[in-house]
Amino acid sequence: MAVAVRGSRGGGGLGIGGLSFRSFFSYRIFVSAMFSLLFIATLSVLLTTNPSTPQHDSTLPTTGNAYVHRTFLALKSDPLKTKLDLIHKQASDHITLVNAYAAYARKLKLEISRQFEKEVKDRVKTARLMIAEAKENYDNQLKIQKLKDTIFAVNELLIKAKKNGASASLISAKSIPKSLHCLAMRLVEERISHPEKYREEVSKPEFEDPSLYHYAIFSDNVIAVSVVVRSVVKNAQEPWKHVFHVVTDRMNLAAMKVWFKMRPVEGGAHVEVKAVEDYTFLNSSYVPVLRQFESSKLQRSYFESQAENATKEANNMKFGNPKYESMLSHLRFYLPEIYPKLHKILYLDDDVVVQKDLTALWKIDLDGKVNGAVETCFGSFHRFSRYLNFSHPLIRERFNPKACAWAYGMNIFDLDAWRFEKCTEQYHNWQNFNEERTLWKSGTLPPGLITFYSTTKSLDKSWHVLGLGYNPSISMDEINNAAVIHYNGNMKPWLDIAMNQYKNLWTKYVDNDMEFVQMCNFGL
Repeated sequence: MAVAVRGSRGGGGLGIGGLSFRSFFSYRIFVSAMFSLLFIATLSVLLTTNPSTPQHDSTLPTTGNAYVHRTFLALKSDPLKTKLDLIHKQASDHITLVNAYAAYARKLKLEISRQFEKEVKDRVKTARLMIAEAKENYDNQLKIQKLKDTIFAVNELLIKAKKNGASASLISAKSIPKSLHCLAMRLVEERISHPEKYREEVSKPEFEDPSLYHYAIFSDNVIAVSVVVRSVVKNAQEPWKHVFHVVTDRMNLAAMKVWFKMRPVEGGAHVEVKAVEDYTFLNSSYVPVLRQFESSKLQRSYFESQAENATKEANNMKFGNPKYESMLSHLRFYLPEIYPKLHKILYLDDDVVVQKDLTALWKIDLDGKVNGAVETCFGSFHRFSRYLNFSHPLIRERFNPKACAWAYGMNIFDLDAWRFEKCTEQYHNWQNFNEERTLWKSGTLPPGLITFYSTTKSLDKSWHVLGLGYNPSISMDEINNAAVIHYNGNMKPWLDIAMNQYKNLWTKYVDNDMEFVQMCNFGL
């Protein structure tokens, strides 16, 4: 009984506590629900319709107490709602603007990245070029090789230009200017038109008088010979004591004679004009060079030599000129036989101009030598090795390759010493040795150097200044102090290619009063 009573007390106490506990939680749940409902309602009102539209009033809750209704109305009419809508709208606009800026930024980023990529590539390319240039600058082997290639290319162009210039110059030197041809034709025409004026004259005793001053001039150029003679006479103190022996070829003999008949030499000087054919002893049986000229082998050798010279330096081009392979040019080796009664004679080329009295040359003691000439060597230039083939044993055994060469153009010859030394016979021997052109190629200077090797006396350089036909840098003081100036080279003073700085030294001795000179328009 007692157990039952305790048990019912304990159970009753538990039921009262449990009920109060459940009541407390039920109340809290209710309050939470109400606040949640109020929050949801408030949030729905804020986020739904515009407060300015009256038709939305019907959406307000119609149930609940009056306080809740007034709260909804207050929220409905609160200006905060308007600000929130404005903020919402501005936020939407900003979102749109942000999207637009984002799209533009993506496009700009793409363009900038492309431009940047291009700039980077350009800079990388520039850097590589700079590195390559720097490598070339500091790579000595590469720089040396590049410099060598440049020098080689420029040298090739220079050689080609020299060959072309030398060929053009040689063509000009070989050709006969129209004015010279005209002059020769006018003189021949005069001879044909008036034969009575130009009959053969008897030889004058002065032509063989050894006490006079004799000159030998071998040429086919009428105007050139006249300039040489006029320049000698105009500078001579006693012109009547000077005798000129002019030898030309048969083609120009009439023109040469008519000139000196029409224009007698001033001062009483004497002129003898003859043709090389008049000296009958000069035939192929006696003269080796004539015999060689007639051989087909030599003719073939001559043209081969021309082709070879065309590939060599400009200074060798002159040996292709037929002038150096004519009997008129080799006549200088027969002076004692042509003028047997003379003791001394002065040989002059037709491209010289005399500026002083030359009689002092006959007074020079040649010390038993045959040839008085001006030497042309300086340094290593114009030595015997330049003109002779020292690979041939005949040349190598008899001559010194470093021996100094001398010049033709103004040479005083002792004909008595010549006869004693038998120089003409020596010349013949060497010409026979050179029949195959193995000792020297062509020209008259190489055989002259051989013939007068030990019989040449050197003269003072002021007697004979050379180079006016090819060297533009000769000092005018040297020229003015010279007794004889020589236009050796291709730029002869009567050609259009003559150097202007020297041309007037020649033209002032041209006989411009001669009617045919004026008619032929020399343009001097």
